[in-house]
Amino acid sequence: MAKNILLILGHPSENSFCNALLDAYQKGAESTGGNCKIIYVSKLNFNANLSDGYKTGEAIPLEEDLIASQQLLTWADHVVIAYPNWWGFMPAITKGFIDRVFLPGFAFQHHSGKIFPEKLLKGKSMRLLVTMDTPKWWFYLIYRASQYQILKDIVFGYVGFDPIRFSTFGFMRKSTDSQRTGWLRKVEQLGKQFK
Repeated sequence: MAKNILLILGHPSENSFCNALLDAYQKGAESTGGNCKIIYVSKLNFNANLSDGYKTGEAIPLEEDLIASQQLLTWADHVVIAYPNWWGFMPAITKGFIDRVFLPGFAFQHHSGKIFPEKLLKGKSMRLLVTMDTPKWWFYLIYRASQYQILKDIVFGYVGFDPIRFSTFGFMRKSTDSQRTGWLRKVEQLGKQFK
């Protein structure tokens, strides 16, 4: 059975290496029967600021682009997000996209008397493709890949994604053409395996 794969570009520029990574993943996935659709977060028309949180019990009404994004997330079996690590996390617009889309009633639901929420996106898997100007060894050894722990346990795992896998590409500023070609080949292989 063909897998439905949602690709999300979390880099504000379509001319980024993040976009090349998504293209490579898509090429691999489609070569083995995957159905791919893509969201360019920077092209969406939405307010990235969840101004009042969930205090009022209601989120800001969703813009059409965010409703369409929720429909694509529902459709997907597997989600791939590519973004750059800027100041220790993803770009603000990508974080805003998550804040506005992964809402109660769509991504999770609290129930009276229960400590943990119902995970409404259970049954879906995820791969994050992360570029950075930090040397990879420094990111893991000194920073302990803390960003990944947050995304795995507090964000995407909280709403049901499992497994959640990460691919780290750095240090981008010092990377050679041959390194980048190798990274793209590796991601194409991941696409062929739907991982």
